[in-house]
Amino acid sequence: MAKYQTTTARVLTDPKPVDPKPVDPKSTDPKRINPKHVSALGLDLGAKRIGVAGCDRTGLIASGLTTLHCKNCKSFESVIDSLRQLVAERDVDLLVVGLPYTLDGEVGKQAKKIQKQARKLSQALNLPIEFVDERLTSFAAEQMMIENRQSLTKEKALIDRKAAAIILQQWLDERKIAEGDNFAHPS
Repeated sequence: MAKYQTTTARVLTDPKPVDPKPVDPKSTDPKRINPKHVSALGLDLGAKRIGVAGCDRTGLIASGLTTLHCKNCKSFESVIDSLRQLVAERDVDLLVVGLPYTLDGEVGKQAKKIQKQARKLSQALNLPIEFVDERLTSFAAEQMMIENRQSLTKEKALIDRKAAAIILQQWLDERKIAEGDNFAHPS
């Protein structure tokens, strides 16, 4: 059994909408997202890498998909191109981005930087975003790797992917609770 502490997810809709349009069918309001089809990408944004996770269509299980290596990217467009391909392949409706609050729960310098980066991605991909409290997700991902006897130094990209999956899973779980456990199985 894991010996690490996880945090309760705090799902936050971006307070500054990227494009204030009339009600969009791809709205992040749980009542507007088709309960039979959930397609979101979870993102763990970093300076060197972006961990990317996806979920099954029922919205029950998140899993790591890939890690984009930003350090080697020639431009922001190369990151966008990779994400556009995933968005098209998976018919993505929403980006779920981990926001690194301080341990006191404040939006600090790093969180503001992530918000800015997430808004750029949201605009470029023309998708709404939601932020999830990601405190300790990388730590939880590292603990899972230690339990599986995987190298932390050789597998940094895997840590980012796993952290993105934890972020997305938190959002999925919160959504499921908000919908009374029936969002994926409408009556």
